Amino acid sequence: MQRHASCLSDAGYEIILVGRVLPNSIPLKEMNFEQKRLSCWFQNGKLFYVEFQIRLFFYLLFMPTANLIAVDLDTLLPNFIVSKIKGVKLVHDAHEYFVEVPEVTNRPLTRFFWDAIGKACIEHCQLVYTVGEELAIELSNRYEKKFECIKNLPLLNNEIRALNSNSDLPIVLYQGALNEGRALENLILAMHQVPAILWIVGEGDLSKQLRNLVIEEQLASKVNFLGFVAPIDLRKITKQAFIAYNLLEPKGLSYQFSLANKFFDYIHAEVPQLCANFISYQRINEKYKVALLLDADINSIVKALHLLLNDSVLYNELKANCKKAAQVYNLQNESVVLLHHYQKLCS
Repeated sequence: MQRHASCLSDAGYEIILVGRVLPNSIPLKEMNFEQKRLSCWFQNGKLFYVEFQIRLFFYLLFMPTANLIAVDLDTLLPNFIVSKIKGVKLVHDAHEYFVEVPEVTNRPLTRFFWDAIGKACIEHCQLVYTVGEELAIELSNRYEKKFECIKNLPLLNNEIRALNSNSDLPIVLYQGALNEGRALENLILAMHQVPAILWIVGEGDLSKQLRNLVIEEQLASKVNFLGFVAPIDLRKITKQAFIAYNLLEPKGLSYQFSLANKFFDYIHAEVPQLCANFISYQRINEKYKVALLLDADINSIVKALHLLLNDSVLYNELKANCKKAAQVYNLQNESVVLLHHYQKLCS
């Protein structure tokens, strides 16, 4: 959201980006737009969602605004209600197929609740969009409203340099949420058989479980948890990696239609990656072979890691293709699409 907010701000729009503060949140960096974090008593579960909806509703109600942008279904209801009260335009930005994520698909009542919100509110939005072409088609069919595609891409910046890793072994990097369906357990277990070290950047529902697994498997010397990292530092860390990781298990349609931010972050860092063999990644990899597409079982992970560690011809081919792909898939190019839709919205 910082990327899109910055683009809109540069184009002359006044932006306020609203989120929530967590106990381990890193301090906000000064940006060219206003940022606000809401504090909640509850940090997860149903009580958190109830509290957050209420707090967001009252914040939006008393905040001067011309347009409201709801990111994912869990912010849509308070934005929808306030848009009706104030008579302002409403935008929905779907970062994922919310009702098809593993945390929701296994809970029928929760899934029904969020899907009902989507079906009740999305038809009243003046603009709806998501991160990939395939997901846009799927969401358009589900909610009977045309979703546009605006990819979440990094800024093309060739001046970013890697930090010194102080590591004698090649680095395998995962960045992102530590949640169900990312096959992170398999990645950790694979490190028993790979002459490399693993860096895990981010936190999530599985933070404690994954750390305990590392201790149980006696892999503390090979697996390092870096926690939350500021975006500018994350780019420098990513450039240190030799191989990046973006595998997913086929749990829910959200993952099967995904086009993760990290996929493009790895490309811009010119780091070959292990990637889920799903449709959005297949389409891009057919144009620019930047990744090995594979299943998320341990044997496949180990085999792919060994291949990239030992086949310098293949590795350098993927690395060179990353540089080419970054010239196409970048925020400078995608901002043209973003601004077109918002100029049309505000005209």
